Amino acid sequence: MTFEQGGGPRGGLGVVTASGDTLTLVDRVNHHYTTGLSTIEAASQNAARLITEYKKFFDDSRAGKGNLYKTFLLTSDNLNKINSVAELLKKNNIEFGTVTSRAFRGFNYNNGKQENGQLKKYNIAISTSQPRSVLARVLLEPRGNLSDSITYDITAWSLPYVFGVDAYAVNEAIPMQAFSAPVANKAVPASTYGYLIRYNSVKSVKALGSLLNQGIKVRYTEKPFTYNGQLYDRGTLVIFQKSNPANLSNILNDVATANSVEVEPVATGFMDKGPDFGSPDIKAIKTPKVALITGEQTSSLSAGEVWNFFEQQINYPVTLINANDLSRVSLKNYNVLIIPDGNYRNITDKNITEKLKEFVNSGGNLVAMESAVQQLASGDWGLKLKADKDDDKSNNKEDYSAIKPYQNREREEMKNGIPGAIYKVNLDTTHPLAFGYTDSYYTLKQDPNLYEFLKDGWNVGYIKKDNYVAGFVGSKLKTQLKDGVLFGVEDMGNGTVTFLADDPLFRQFWEGGKLLFSNAIFLVNQ
Repeated sequence: MTFEQGGGPRGGLGVVTASGDTLTLVDRVNHHYTTGLSTIEAASQNAARLITEYKKFFDDSRAGKGNLYKTFLLTSDNLNKINSVAELLKKNNIEFGTVTSRAFRGFNYNNGKQENGQLKKYNIAISTSQPRSVLARVLLEPRGNLSDSITYDITAWSLPYVFGVDAYAVNEAIPMQAFSAPVANKAVPASTYGYLIRYNSVKSVKALGSLLNQGIKVRYTEKPFTYNGQLYDRGTLVIFQKSNPANLSNILNDVATANSVEVEPVATGFMDKGPDFGSPDIKAIKTPKVALITGEQTSSLSAGEVWNFFEQQINYPVTLINANDLSRVSLKNYNVLIIPDGNYRNITDKNITEKLKEFVNSGGNLVAMESAVQQLASGDWGLKLKADKDDDKSNNKEDYSAIKPYQNREREEMKNGIPGAIYKVNLDTTHPLAFGYTDSYYTLKQDPNLYEFLKDGWNVGYIKKDNYVAGFVGSKLKTQLKDGVLFGVEDMGNGTVTFLADDPLFRQFWEGGKLLFSNAIFLVNQ
């Protein structure tokens, strides 16, 4: 259970409520204290029943009672994604294993159909007959059912969409064996020519950041190539021995071990297929010098997510600039400027707009997130909100649909609500913003904002018709969320503006979006 009372940081030492009463911090503490003691009192009075129900809960869980699906299978060719899922399951004491049987039939999370399953290189299997059965089911159910649509928080969080892995929900129990986390890193053989690192996870981003911090010159490929019979996809990092320190192999060994990435030596610049290393498709990476807008105009949640990501997850330097100081601060020392979600008073001011455009035209990459995108769309930045094409004639006095019961006002508002639902986003994987992904990404959509396709830019992530996946979306809004862009890049002068209309770092648990955000920082505008 959760006990909470409104106020939070805005309540301070005291706040006047809508009814005119004063609610003090002392009052709030006393209320929590009283409800806490009341809970203990009620528990003691029902001790025998509580213990009986507690035991029954776990007995039913071990028996898998009431579960439609008996086994959940998560699978991917991406080693780091599977290991990340395994780490989360371990932290929540959810039992899991792996399967070797290739014959099964289940609900495919990607297309919503019952079909014969196909396992990739790695897999995790979770049985719903275990002590943590209820938690496993909640975290993995493909389509959650809400008992009431009126909610203030997200309504979809299924782990396959969070982590970006393929998955099946199977009605039968499948025999499994113990899961042993695959290991990626191994000793890096010295090469006189260069090295390759596959780019497909946050760990590869962290490795890239570590190399750049040490002054190592790194390149990436814009097109896939084949070397020694192995396919290397777009975004693969290429590090030449020439122009880098003599002890490069030692540095790479340390980075590979610290970040669980695999470094492969390469003996020549001539590839079996695809661009050779002298090709213009092999691009040098400019070391990002990143600044983040913070302060009271920004959302503390959004700015905090970004700050945490840089300092705690990829260990890469970021400078904080207060939004109120933006007009006075020089941006010449930075080539990436992040504007997180927020309610900005000055972002559309003429002087600030000119300053931001000068930053971009001079070669900078402006990365706007969530509502910052909406505010830029009101100006001359090449992006426009999609018009509401709802044909509802409820404002017509002769239309009786305008007559609505007052008591249903909350539910009427929810027809245009989207507290947090999952949508499939189609990706242009040839653009650096989408490197490391397949042709789709699952986004957690929390607002109705969708933008017109960029006429002079790159529509990297867009929603088509019927791209809804899971969670609550208001009936009026659901028909409108289609045929628009969410993630895009606009070239401007020598720089770029990167639009991230949805939050790819939501609460730091939306693992699938972290690579997308990283691409906006490290690969766009190279």
